[in-house]
Amino acid sequence: MPRFTVHIRDEWLAIPCRDPTKTIHWLGLEALRRYIKNKPDNGGITTLKDVRFVVRRCQGQGLLDGEDTIEDALEDNDFLELAMEGDTMSTEFIPSQPGVSHLTAAYREPKDNICMDGNSLTSTDLVNLGRGLYKIKLTPEAETKVVQARELLDTIVKENKVVYGITTGFGKFARTVIPVGKLKELQENLVRSHSAGVGNPLSPERTRMLLALRINVLAKGYSGISLETLHAMIQAFNASCLSFVPEKGTVGASGDLAPLSHLALGLMGEGRMWSPNSGWADAKYVLEAHGLKPIVLRPKEGLALINGTQMITSLGAEAVERAQAIARQADIVAALTLEVLKGSTKAFDSEIHALRPHPGQIEVAFRFRSLLESDHHPSEIAESHRFCDRVQDAYTMRCCPQVHGIVNDTINFVKNIINTEINSATDNPMVFAERGETISGGNFHGEYPAKALDYLAIGVHELASISERRIERLCNPSLSELPAFLVNEGGLNSGFMIAHCTAASLVSENKVLCHPSSVDSLSTSAATEDHVSMGGWAARKALRVIEHVEQVLAIELLAACQGIEFLRPLRTTTPLEKVYDLVRSVVRPWIKDRFMSPDIEAVHRLLLDQKVWHVAKPYIDKYETQLSSPGSRPISPTSFSLEPPLSPRKRVRHE
Repeated sequence: MPRFTVHIRDEWLAIPCRDPTKTIHWLGLEALRRYIKNKPDNGGITTLKDVRFVVRRCQGQGLLDGEDTIEDALEDNDFLELAMEGDTMSTEFIPSQPGVSHLTAAYREPKDNICMDGNSLTSTDLVNLGRGLYKIKLTPEAETKVVQARELLDTIVKENKVVYGITTGFGKFARTVIPVGKLKELQENLVRSHSAGVGNPLSPERTRMLLALRINVLAKGYSGISLETLHAMIQAFNASCLSFVPEKGTVGASGDLAPLSHLALGLMGEGRMWSPNSGWADAKYVLEAHGLKPIVLRPKEGLALINGTQMITSLGAEAVERAQAIARQADIVAALTLEVLKGSTKAFDSEIHALRPHPGQIEVAFRFRSLLESDHHPSEIAESHRFCDRVQDAYTMRCCPQVHGIVNDTINFVKNIINTEINSATDNPMVFAERGETISGGNFHGEYPAKALDYLAIGVHELASISERRIERLCNPSLSELPAFLVNEGGLNSGFMIAHCTAASLVSENKVLCHPSSVDSLSTSAATEDHVSMGGWAARKALRVIEHVEQVLAIELLAACQGIEFLRPLRTTTPLEKVYDLVRSVVRPWIKDRFMSPDIEAVHRLLLDQKVWHVAKPYIDKYETQLSSPGSRPISPTSFSLEPPLSPRKRVRHE
């Protein structure tokens, strides 16, 4: 029998429907009847026939026609909102925001699984889990370890042993022994009291990442979670039943207590939850609509669910993946700018960089050569100024391998730390089934990912800093030899004048955001937790810095493509022409002033989806293959071998 969940004012009501040929209007009246029945004052409604109302979907807020039949308009377990004439939107109701979330807009239940063992998940895997591309399964080995650890905890409880977090209170109350009959209540109280976060909820993608990462850590078998509870978490993940997790409230030791408590609270059927079918609703109804039951906590399970660095680390995984994506594409954008500004490729000669062999520097110089090398990709723009009298370029072009290079090395350093943290047991106490004991330690402390993410923000910011200076050179006619602000009829048109200001403002914001949060510490829990990492803020601001970097580079890419218009009919290299074509597929040339924000957003989306990288990568790969073929000395960015010396006939800019 179909069943629907209807929200009226402050109530959620489950409405069964034996006859799906009935209308939406009938469903609304039935919901109102049940609502009135539950209210001592009938909810202020005297008679149903006088009530005028509309029914809309919770997900997307789409209005439904009251004359449509239920079988034509709804699916089983749909979530609906009934709004009566004269009512304002309930303060308890949180509408979904279509388009904000990938899952909200286009979620499709995945068919493929990632098998978790607690030891082999990567930041790439975690981001893909967040995007809803995979379900989760446990490996048999992981299940065995989880069962063994739980058996040890059950023995501890049965023997009335005093063990922190299992038969005692927490933090300052660690010496308070709890009676066996109240151990379940102890764990429930822990989750409820620690659900004290504030701020906007994490997006569905980020909540999926948080839940997936907590599952991965529990799968290691050192937390004492029961297999039944872990399977319930996996079922909730696979159904995309996601708790309301406020983004603020963690100090990063003892782990991310507040956000992980909110995550657990929803799984207990309390607070709010989101799913692609329901939008935001009461957790118990969301779980019930998906055929799931709230988890019932056993001794130590509340602590096992909330103690760890998964908020910092899951956001850090997204940050490092996005940082890697934008760093690759920054080289392509800068190469296009260099072409427009008629720069030289001499500074990218492999022998220069072999003398200072930082891996990132060598990699960036290699990418520039693969996109600009005249023997492989002739450029009419380059040929037009081959014999000019300019000796060398500004640092913002000439020093890209040195500046972009350290960003690449920073990302690799941070990614290694994040991937180690992803597969680390960060609970307390740790349950060692093979030794038959539990040991209290400090693996929950978030200093590792906190410091790494502060470092990531500082490193990646430099891509925006140098990009903004290149935008200035593109817009400044005394530096570019192009029309001021890249537009004809200057004065009547302002062109890229304020787009450059936007880039400058984002770079300035980043300078503040790059102040390390992990240099701060405030003692908490009555001085029991007397040193903390502040890693939650480190992760959140790293993501903000990276988003600003993406936006600045989107503006530079737009400006560089606009600069190309003034050099036509000359053409740049083949890979850079492909990048130009990609941009022009979403943004037309700037003939006269128009609304610019949508253009910036469109190119930002290209960078987020890594389409600029995907267009250029085949040419980069082909260049490496050709130079590594027999008769050529390999010069891949990870091998520090050199190109043959330049012959007198080889074209180099500004000879």
